[in-house]
Amino acid sequence: MTIEAQDAAPRHNPSDWLWYAGISAAAVVWWLVYSQLIPFSESVTSLLPVARDSHTGEAIAFFVYDVPKVLLLLTGIVFVTGVLRSWFSPEKTRAILAGKREILGYPLAAALGVLTPFCSCSSVPLFIGFVSAGIPLGVTFSFLIAGPMVGPVGLGLLYGLVGWQIATIYLVFGFTISTVAGLVLGRLGLERYLQDWVRELNAGPVGDMPEERLTLVGRLKIGVEQVREIVGKVWIWVLVGIGIGAAIHGYVPETVMLRIMGGEAWWSVPAAVVVGVPMYTNAAGVIPIVEALLGKGAALGTTLAFMMSVIALSLPEMIILKQVLTLRLIAIFIAVVSLGILATGFLFNALL
Repeated sequence: MTIEAQDAAPRHNPSDWLWYAGISAAAVVWWLVYSQLIPFSESVTSLLPVARDSHTGEAIAFFVYDVPKVLLLLTGIVFVTGVLRSWFSPEKTRAILAGKREILGYPLAAALGVLTPFCSCSSVPLFIGFVSAGIPLGVTFSFLIAGPMVGPVGLGLLYGLVGWQIATIYLVFGFTISTVAGLVLGRLGLERYLQDWVRELNAGPVGDMPEERLTLVGRLKIGVEQVREIVGKVWIWVLVGIGIGAAIHGYVPETVMLRIMGGEAWWSVPAAVVVGVPMYTNAAGVIPIVEALLGKGAALGTTLAFMMSVIALSLPEMIILKQVLTLRLIAIFIAVVSLGILATGFLFNALL
């Protein structure tokens, strides 16, 4: 091998192998802990001075089982999506969407929202970047709806907690709502309802940014940093959501839950949406509640409508979007997305 070839060959820092070994060991520990959650929760509950089959015992067992389960799922999913994000940056997303035919832009934007790990906290900078890049407003809305509502973290948690069937149903309808809502909003010509400073923003060229070359270890470090940042911010809402779910699971009688969120009452779906909008949580916090509601016999359509409203129409996200949207545009946005969510809820309650 020539000197030039030797210089061109990749050189592995000895610390790189420590990263590979550490991540591999962490994956093994993750799986071992996850596989022992049921006996762990039963053991902890048995140590407490409560009957296992009592309301309190049911609630405690649910809480002790779901807290580590959701946190483990969240950690694993955030790590994987963080590594993927190192290949799929917001700038690359903008470059993909810019210049596409508008009719193709809606499903493409919704698909990118499903595939990329952008939550509602990223809505404002992404929205500004998309608008400044000349991407149609309706296409941008498709991405903004799909991102938090049908993102990989929420889907992964939903799959792990309630099964692939419901997760797939949620994916299909979330994608459809994102695409159709973006199409409707795009046809309404709402650009005039953007905040003045956003409309006057001078866009720079898209897609000309040099791509940063990262090693595999560099991408693993990004995944670990994403876990620290995201899990560090949402763990408290996981506890709150699981606490609510445990209370529902242990104390709310099935007859009461069926009366409130059963498919027979026509008002159950809009009531679920109204209740869900002001809740301050995310996919990690709301999915344990969804798990408990379904376990109590709540109708699938009503439960999905509740989950979609919490994630896609949360009050905190609307407050953030107020920085770039006028109140009129926010109201139109809420109305269109709500109609899609209501349609999903009513349809599933009618079919199932």
